[in-house]
Amino acid sequence: MLNALKKASAALIACAALGGPASAGGIENVVRLDILDGGLTSRGTYLGAIRLTLADGWKTYWRAPGEAGIPPQFNWTGSRNVGEISITWPSPHVFDQNGLRSIGYQGQMILPVEITPANPGAPVRLKGEMDFGVCKDVCVPGNLDFDHLLDSGAGKNPAIAAAMAQRPYSAREAGVVSASCMLKPTRDGLQVEAHITMPSAGGEEVAVIEPGGPNLWASETLTHRQGNTLIARSELINESGSAFAVDRSEIRITVLGSKHAVDIRGCAAG
Repeated sequence: MLNALKKASAALIACAALGGPASAGGIENVVRLDILDGGLTSRGTYLGAIRLTLADGWKTYWRAPGEAGIPPQFNWTGSRNVGEISITWPSPHVFDQNGLRSIGYQGQMILPVEITPANPGAPVRLKGEMDFGVCKDVCVPGNLDFDHLLDSGAGKNPAIAAAMAQRPYSAREAGVVSASCMLKPTRDGLQVEAHITMPSAGGEEVAVIEPGGPNLWASETLTHRQGNTLIARSELINESGSAFAVDRSEIRITVLGSKHAVDIRGCAAG
């Protein structure tokens, strides 16, 4: 586990170190951020999307980026009339980066965002900033601002609709029969081993385990199949190094296959 942490730290340090010269030329030369309008939903919420458009050959990262990536972070400070914000993450791709597995998007990332206004009927303004990482031959940490007054009269946006359609299947949609998690103490934290009874998602499946706690870190997941059961094993630690508990209902497992991805929320005791 400590070796995994060292790899992750090395990747982040490399990103920071290699980011200097490229950043000096302007992150805008590598990536462009804009906000898409999708109008109002039947529930009275606003639909929009954050779009990152990347230069040829560059990629950016998913919310759980793997040991070699930097997860996107959002600061919504400055936004107006925003109650709740819900982000839909389209199914990502798995990349091999200098022997480390990373998970993300190449060329373009569109994240649909549904906003419940604090004051229904009043305008909604999205203003803030996004921190992210992008990689090609080098890795560059980036930060871009956004400021957009959402258009309540906008029609259906094909780009947002396409991104929504690329979301992972739910457990029910994918035919997941059961998902259980066994927890076992390790020297540095807890080992979690998930047993998921489900049809194949296609090809070489990769499972990603997210522990749910904001200060918990999960190592790269080892995944294999035994018949109808997918077995995924990872190690969890607390960033502070102190003891911790894991709520199985908060564990999130995403299975990435060649046919589709599956989003599994929570697991039973194993």
